[in-house]
Amino acid sequence: MNALTRTRRRRADALLAASLLTLAALPAAAQDDRFANVEVVAQPVSGHVYMLTGAGGNIGASIGPDGTLIVDDQYQPLAERIATALEELGGDRPKLILNTHFHGDHTGGNPVFGATGAIVAHDNVRARLLDAEDFSPAGLPVLTFADRVQVHFNGDTIDVVHLPAGHTDGDSVVWFRQDNVLHMGDLLFHGAFPFIDLSSGGSVDGVIANLTKVLEMMPADVRIIPGHGALADLDDVRESLAMILETRASVAAALASGLSVDEVVSRGLGDEWASWGAGFINDERWIRTLAASPGSS
Repeated sequence: MNALTRTRRRRADALLAASLLTLAALPAAAQDDRFANVEVVAQPVSGHVYMLTGAGGNIGASIGPDGTLIVDDQYQPLAERIATALEELGGDRPKLILNTHFHGDHTGGNPVFGATGAIVAHDNVRARLLDAEDFSPAGLPVLTFADRVQVHFNGDTIDVVHLPAGHTDGDSVVWFRQDNVLHMGDLLFHGAFPFIDLSSGGSVDGVIANLTKVLEMMPADVRIIPGHGALADLDDVRESLAMILETRASVAAALASGLSVDEVVSRGLGDEWASWGAGFINDERWIRTLAASPGSS
């Protein structure tokens, strides 16, 4: 891939990441049409932990005697619907909000929930939110960390662990040890090609390393809340890792044979991966991400 093409892809990734933040920062009235029919639905996972779906990234929630803790908070116009869903589960306004990374479909509700709760995230999440245009100071993390932090809440020990240079440069996974649930943020798009934000410190190699680490450090029966998609387990992580390795090898071989990126896009990845491209990242986008990554050309 030539330098011009790489630059164009980086700009496209930067524009996509910026659009997620911009959407989260827009006044609620400007987003009413998009979110008017969104329903926030809660699903029990294990013990005190639930998964909430709506629009954007999946939310993890712990509800118990210490109160309510959430992992990520989707888009700002959904904040009150999220709060209502938590109340219906017996919870209240979250005391703690843990961000897995900075993208707006995971942090858009921060300014609402940050008014009454404490936001915790990796150092780079706060730095990137500070750089985001019109992002409310109320939504900034008030406690940040470089490597990991441990939270004790609702009888559980919750490890928040930074896994570097994956989806972004600020990704963390959240492990509820006693309830045996792992929220992986956007390090896992269950059954779909992942979005790797190359312009914000993400990398294909980093995602491969991070998925491998998750497989090494998690118990075999852990339940997994992915950033996007249905509840998962370690077999789903293995499947995602295998997909990345196989498609990366395929794209690298095609480029090494003399095909251009556009020719590889035209050829596609084959029917085997058709369902993986039905989500946020299609076949072409994934091929171009792989082609823009070291070791793929």
